[in-house]
Parts: sequence; structure tokens; C-alpha cells
Amino acid sequence: MLHVLTHDILPVFSMLALGFLLGRGGKVSRVEATTLNRVAFLVLQPALILPLIAQLDWGTFRAEALATYALCQVVLFTFAYQICRRVFHREQLESWLLAMAVIFVNTLLYIWPISLLIYGEGNNTPVAAIVAWDAAVSFTFFIVTTDLMAPRESAAPPALQRLATNPVLLAIAGGAALNLAGLALPAPLLTAFDFAGRAAAPLTLFALGVILSGHALRLSPLIATVSGLKLVVFPAVVAIALHLSVPAGVWQDLVTLTAAGPSGAMAFALALLYGARTDAIAPVIVWTSALSLLSLAWLA
Repeated sequence: MLHVLTHDILPVFSMLALGFLLGRGGKVSRVEATTLNRVAFLVLQPALILPLIAQLDWGTFRAEALATYALCQVVLFTFAYQICRRVFHREQLESWLLAMAVIFVNTLLYIWPISLLIYGEGNNTPVAAIVAWDAAVSFTFFIVTTDLMAPRESAAPPALQRLATNPVLLAIAGGAALNLAGLALPAPLLTAFDFAGRAAAPLTLFALGVILSGHALRLSPLIATVSGLKLVVFPAVVAIALHLSVPAGVWQDLVTLTAAGPSGAMAFALALLYGARTDAIAPVIVWTSALSLLSLAWLA
């Protein structure tokens, strides 16, 4: 457990921590970090997502495990959204993104690189399956719904035009089309995507750390509730559901490990991009990232 923590988990977490420390020390400003976050969202993440989806071997995935995980996401998202709206009386868009933080794990930028370090290429198929599901379906759903919910100026482009030009959505659609058509990306393109995509996780986590450093981390009832739902309730529900639907083995273990990861940075990134309040989402990201270190090391 200690070796996994020090050699596989903390090196990935260090980029978030470094950004947080440099932000608190005034070495990197919020404006600079916001620009980095936007570059990562619009340029580097598409380069990571497109080849990932294009090269997936869906035949190696267990449909019942993915369906169980997706059902748990739907149930917990609905519950968390109602709690944020009805108990804590938060606005619709903020409640939507806080509920997203409960069920949308930082799979692509955090759990995926950690699982590669621990298990190696090809031995982390369950994690790859959740990454694919979250990138192709969950993330698309939240990008579209957040864009439609966010207030817009009268001069803003129509929703379909905004969505049709979103680089992340284009990368998801392009990767899916190539996969379904059975077409391989040319080697030079794969090299270019790989070169750019490798920077997506560290740059996003670093920028996130800087931006988060400007927020108070005091635990309010809302922050504690959302963090508890993410760190305890969601992985517990996933583990129980998998125990009832999937034979014991690597799929149970690694899907549960994925569910125990911290809240996805994308909930925070979308809040920044669409002008939602971040005073609750930001501490949730920090607390779940820090408190999940030991649980991830134990489950791994």
C-alpha cells in the first residue's frame, strides 16, 4: 500500500499540489492558470480523447459492469442534485455541477495515469472502460446540458452552433466515428496526438491546483455532504451493486477503485467556463483529491 501511494499515486497528485502551492505563494496567478485550463480543455484534451476512443476494443469490456456503474451514476446524481437544490437551496447550474462532482470521477486525468503506473498498459481494461464511458457519454452529456443551462447574452451563438464547434465534443465524435468505421489513424497523426495528449493531465491538474488555491477550504455542511457522497456513498453503492451483478475478480476490483477516485476536474472546469459559482465546487475537488489518497492506495 505504501509503495503504491509513494510511487504511483503521489507523483500524479503532485501536479495538483504543486499548482496549489505556487498559487498560494503568488508565483502563478489565477488569470494565468485560467488560460492554461482553457488551452488544456480546447487543445490538449481533444488530442488525448480522440485516439483513446478511436482505438478502443469494445469487445474486451464487460457490458454488465459498465451498465451497473452507469446505473449507480444516475441514482447518485439524482439524489445529490435534489440534496443541493432542496436542502441547500443552490442555483440550478451549480447544483447540477455539484451533483456531477459526486458521480464524475477524475478518470481520464487522474485514475487513468495512476492505473497505468500500477498495472501497466493492457492490464487496466476496467479503468479504460470507465474512461471511455465517461469521455464518450457522461462528459458529452454534461457539456451539452451545462451549455444549455448556462445563461447567455442575446448576441451569443445558438446552442447547436456552440456545441457543433466544441473541440472536446468534436474529438469524442471523431474518435467514435473512426472506431465504428474500423479506420486507423495514420502514424504521424497518432504521434502528434500522443505528444500533445501527454500534456493534458499534468497541465490541467496544475492549472486546477492554482485556481483552487484562491478558494477557502473551510468545510461547510454543503461541502462536507457532497464530499462524503463522493468519497463514501458512491464507491460503496458501486461496490455493492457490482457484488450483486458481476463475478468477483478484476472488474469488481478496478471499477470500485475507479469509483473511489476524487471528483472530476471537469466539473470545476465547466463551472469556470460557464460562469457558475465555484466556492463550493472548488473545495470539494481539493478535499476529495486529498482524502482519496489513502483509500486509493488501499484499494489498489
